[in-house]
Amino acid sequence: DIARYSKLISPKDTGHNEEREEKLLERCPPGHEGTKLVEIPATILDASGAIIAWYLPDALTDATQVCNIYCYSMDIEDQMVDGNWRTNQGWFNPSSENDALTPGCINLSPAWFQQGHENQSDPEVSASLKGASSEKFLKAIARPAAIATAALRVMHPEQYWAGLRAFTSLREKAESKELLKMSETLQYWASVFNSLS
Repeated sequence: DIARYSKLISPKDTGHNEEREEKLLERCPPGHEGTKLVEIPATILDASGAIIAWYLPDALTDATQVCNIYCYSMDIEDQMVDGNWRTNQGWFNPSSENDALTPGCINLSPAWFQQGHENQSDPEVSASLKGASSEKFLKAIARPAAIATAALRVMHPEQYWAGLRAFTSLREKAESKELLKMSETLQYWASVFNSLS
């Protein structure tokens, strides 16, 4: 029962305290013995029948993931500023798997609150989406964003509808306050989530 289990654990439970893990396992035993290999789409249920995980193998194919990452890494190069901590290569280890990707912390959002900036009452488009290639990038990630949105619609409909209401409100605000870059970015934003990092 995931509800009972969640009441028993705390943020201090890291999974590294063997004694604590044994006690949790004793109080909340698995519903089966051994390991089960799942190779097809499936849901994992707790004892009460509540879905605790969705397994969707190949929902995002390797080709889709690689294309979108590569497309973005090529476009983001033009938008980098040496003094920006988010993309200052001195703060990040280079990727050993793909030298084409620039290391850094990229936040993408059509409506980002500029924390640490004075006199900012309205959200703005995140810095990584203010460049000339932002439309091209948003089109490149539209498919995986739409897949994640469709999954949320099925898995958590209340959050999905809340996200749609939030975007409707953002569009109205962007139009009424003449926030042109936000209006433009929202046209191509294919996700119900308001940011990607």
